[in-house]
Amino acid sequence: MAAYQAGDAAAAEALLGALCPVLGRFFGSMPDSRAAADDLTQETLLRMHRVRHTYRPGEPLMPWVYAIARNTRVDHYRRSSRRAAREEAVDPSDLQGYAAPPAPPRDTPGFDDLMGYLPESQREVLTMLKVLGLTVEEVARATGSTAGAVKQKAHRAYEKLRGILEGREVPAAVKGEGRIS
Repeated sequence: MAAYQAGDAAAAEALLGALCPVLGRFFGSMPDSRAAADDLTQETLLRMHRVRHTYRPGEPLMPWVYAIARNTRVDHYRRSSRRAAREEAVDPSDLQGYAAPPAPPRDTPGFDDLMGYLPESQREVLTMLKVLGLTVEEVARATGSTAGAVKQKAHRAYEKLRGILEGREVPAAVKGEGRIS
């Protein structure tokens, strides 16, 4: 372990080769985690690697390893308990109505058409935010405006598009753009 701490690759390989079967038996002997024994072994080895600096050379290695393994198992138990408390068993036949999302209406305009209904400044902001994945601050710097102005343009664009898609607003051609409603 001391050589592993010093960065010796051969020592690391030897240590892992010796510890994997021991940890596999440790986790495999527990009935509630037999299926997860390999994952818990790997998680323990990763944790050992992260905290290898805490091992004191000359001290027995296995108590240190088992303490990490025990904490890994306790964390796994807590995680699985929380997950089991939140999960609810569902009959697969109940999911038939949810298998596919509803088909969009046939007369829904395409992306390019929808973007064409927006003024150039809103179109530019939405393209940078949603297509290019820039942050609000990055868009503000790129357009020479404030973050608040970018948020306002995006909000107004969302509202206009939502109104068009929900049928509350009749799409009108943007002045000078030559779009047909």
